[in-house]
Amino acid sequence: MAAIKHTKNELKAQRDALTRFERFLPMLQLKKQQLQAELQAIQAVIDQKAEVEKQKREQIMSWARLFSEPVGLEDMMGLPSVQTEEGNIAGVRIPILQKVDIERGSIDLFETPSWVDDAMDAIEDLVRLKVEREILEEQYRLIAEELRTTSQRVNLFEKVKIPECREHIRIIKIFLGDEQTAAVVRGKIAKKRGA
Repeated sequence: MAAIKHTKNELKAQRDALTRFERFLPMLQLKKQQLQAELQAIQAVIDQKAEVEKQKREQIMSWARLFSEPVGLEDMMGLPSVQTEEGNIAGVRIPILQKVDIERGSIDLFETPSWVDDAMDAIEDLVRLKVEREILEEQYRLIAEELRTTSQRVNLFEKVKIPECREHIRIIKIFLGDEQTAAVVRGKIAKKRGA
């Protein structure tokens, strides 16, 4: 415990600090609850996307051996460009997916096998799902980091600062009360000596 002055000014400063901490604590607790709710919602969406991705992969597995044929799929599809914007959840800046553009080249229907178009659709779906999931995981990471910080602040206020201020106030009140009692006693003794 830090050394405190046993003065009325320090008593006022401690009371002001206690009032400030007690005023901010409910806001921090509310922010913590909002962040926890957001984490649960994002985790549910991540799980849903992972399940859809798993189902797509299982569907593809039935004809995945066809990918071993040399058809040059990599030349027919370009890397995706991902467009995001910045969002805000409870004061946390997070990326929000706007658009995933995957370049598709033209297919010569006479020279490529019939399954290539379906394969390109499946790959495009998987790429979109993966990008969506990665953006959601980044959101989750950022919000979890903020939740950790907010939880630490809530704990600091609840378990350290508020009890510390209350204890300081109690000690200062006792000291000032003892000092006042001593002053009264000294006054009575001085009055007796003078009489």
